[in-house]
Amino acid sequence: MDNIGKRFIMLNVYIFVGHSGSGKTTLIEKLLRELSGRGLRVATIKHAHHKVALDTPGKDSFRYKQAGAVMSMLVTSNELQLVADAVDRREPEQLAQRFLGEADLVLAEGFSQAPGMKIEVLRRECSMVPRCSIGDGLIAIVTDIEEVYPDLPHFALEDVNGIVEFILQRVTG
Repeated sequence: MDNIGKRFIMLNVYIFVGHSGSGKTTLIEKLLRELSGRGLRVATIKHAHHKVALDTPGKDSFRYKQAGAVMSMLVTSNELQLVADAVDRREPEQLAQRFLGEADLVLAEGFSQAPGMKIEVLRRECSMVPRCSIGDGLIAIVTDIEEVYPDLPHFALEDVNGIVEFILQRVTG
């Protein structure tokens, strides 16, 4: 691993928010491929507002693992699921070290009400109204709508490299 991962002082979490169908999961999959292709260990956390069958092929957490996440977490109102590669370290300290400190970066989906740095995916065909505001921690917009939050960085819906560079600049300072 190069010095990018070694310069991370604390775990950086970026929350991707947006309306249903806006493309959050697809964008995160693309970001995972690009970031992990650069040697970063990226984990995901997915918030679900409804009861779901855990680790179902084709579903978001499963798709994240297939895209290269070293681990993926799904959080519902009363359950938590962590999907990770086979565990060969089974002692509590080993598990804590592995699951809490191994990732260089975390991409979270949902959690629009949670504090943290948010990047909103806003697609004209889904809604013209953002879910979050700058006061909610919004730091950038991935959109096909130019007039929304003009003072924030805007990225086209397919600008994976631009979004990756934006994140890496913020992470490595």
